[in-house]
Amino acid sequence: MDIRKVKKLIELLEESGIAEIEIKEGEESVRISRMTSGAVFSQPQMFAPPPLQVTSAPAAAAAAPAAPAPTSIDHMVPAPMVGTFYSAPAPGAKAFVQIGDEVKVGQVLCIIEAMKMMNQIESDRAGKITSVLVQNGDPVEFGQPLFAIQ
Repeated sequence: MDIRKVKKLIELLEESGIAEIEIKEGEESVRISRMTSGAVFSQPQMFAPPPLQVTSAPAAAAAAPAAPAPTSIDHMVPAPMVGTFYSAPAPGAKAFVQIGDEVKVGQVLCIIEAMKMMNQIESDRAGKITSVLVQNGDPVEFGQPLFAIQ
């Protein structure tokens, strides 16, 4: 792959605010990603909230997560996009956060994979993780609560 193309991809990555890009040309491929410490992903404006789903009471009880229910004073961290939730940076790696962990503003809580892009989701509030509402590998919807922070 031509180095000028790689430089152009880096410029596009910086201008767009995208965290990672991968391009394949025949047998060659290049992946460029950046890890920014201060980036906070904003909620996309083009997505509508997911429609409410009505389920029967027994099915809803069976699908309830084992995590403790958050209290009304907890701050909910919503999914800023539709994608797949990952609690750790790689399979088999330690989770970014667990119940009981103290987090700071800007600390990475999880990754949401959307359209082959790995998006780090950062805490917008300091506090203690009281509940993890999604399991590793689960699909998440826009606005779905992921964590409760007290």
